[in-house]
Amino acid sequence: MTHIRLVDPTDFQILKTLSDGRRDTAANLAVIIDKDRNYLNTRLPVLADEELIERVGPAESSGLYQITPRGVAAAQNQSLYATDRDQFETTIDEQEPLITITDPTVHQASVDHTDSRLLSFSRR
Repeated sequence: MTHIRLVDPTDFQILKTLSDGRRDTAANLAVIIDKDRNYLNTRLPVLADEELIERVGPAESSGLYQITPRGVAAAQNQSLYATDRDQFETTIDEQEPLITITDPTVHQASVDHTDSRLLSFSRR
């Protein structure tokens, strides 16, 4: 069995940062997790090859990434990765179909005529 090869803690920091389901770029991730952007540009394609994240468009070269259900499961099981790789892979295979990621949405609260219109945006 070929195991997923992750760099701990960097790859898990990337996955945990993206675990809210929002999309982000290498430049933003580098700032958030305090890592070199060029280094992240080498790790993101590896995570995509492992189907833990995916490159999203509309342009393929946009550099925008989003976590996959498999990536969420991997992030949730970091401690298992360190202790038992076989069990880690089995666990993420079991959890992956149970995880759903929905695109960020815009929510509008009801209008109270005494207050101004309230808008809640869930977007990065």
